[in-house]
Amino acid sequence: MKRILVAIDFSGDSINALEHAIIVANVMQTHLRLLFVNKKEEFVKPFKFHEESFRDLKSVDDYFDYIFNKYNERYQVENGVFDYKVRKGKVYVEINKLAKEDDSFLIIMGTHGISGFEELMLGSNAFRVVTKAQCPVITIRNGFSSNHISRIVLPLDVSNQTRQKVPIVTEIALAFDTEVHVLGVRETDGKEVISRITQYVDQVYDYLISKEIKTIRKEIKGNNITKMTIDYAKSIDADLISIMTDQTESPENIWLGPYAQQMVNHSPIPVLSIHSIINYK
Repeated sequence: MKRILVAIDFSGDSINALEHAIIVANVMQTHLRLLFVNKKEEFVKPFKFHEESFRDLKSVDDYFDYIFNKYNERYQVENGVFDYKVRKGKVYVEINKLAKEDDSFLIIMGTHGISGFEELMLGSNAFRVVTKAQCPVITIRNGFSSNHISRIVLPLDVSNQTRQKVPIVTEIALAFDTEVHVLGVRETDGKEVISRITQYVDQVYDYLISKEIKTIRKEIKGNNITKMTIDYAKSIDADLISIMTDQTESPENIWLGPYAQQMVNHSPIPVLSIHSIINYK
């Protein structure tokens, strides 16, 4: 059985991510593991709280006991394991290390929070998790609420890597009976660009239709791919946007291109980030 890893620091963002992770785990029938990373030897009580009840808790185990008492019944996976781990060290390092050790199918995390997630422009820990993870990562901004993944936006650009997100999107779409919007995006009227994007859109559309997934195709042009994609996703009330993290081949942006970085930073809709080195099973 596959496992989803949730990074948690007891902030509102991380609890929101946990609630979404439970929904995904229930539908996709996966184990669910929570990870708290303490940056010091002793437990440092958070300075922010998701709930007033947290104020009386004194240890990390107390916090997890509270969470499991509240959420255990919501996790409904037959023979599934819902547990937690506590690690000490750098937040992003320990998240990615445990995901690799567990062979996690997916990491789900809030974009901001307490243990380093609160920095402006996504936060260095979340940024590094997205760029270094060997499995897909869903990042969720606080305030987004949904009980189902009904619509996924799958933007395709001119890059060679753009179609590598199709396998994971297909798996999620089949599990949730999701409508997928294949969105060709471009900033130019160059004939070669239009031809390649149209070819990619056609290929992905035909593939998803062959899997009996409800699919809508559209091509749009504008001055900012990120804004176009987010605006389109908002217009259809999407629940997820799927992107590749390496959207450029220039050396300075090899891990997370500017389009992907802007998307993860600014999208009010959860973003599924996938790196092209991932080998799907």
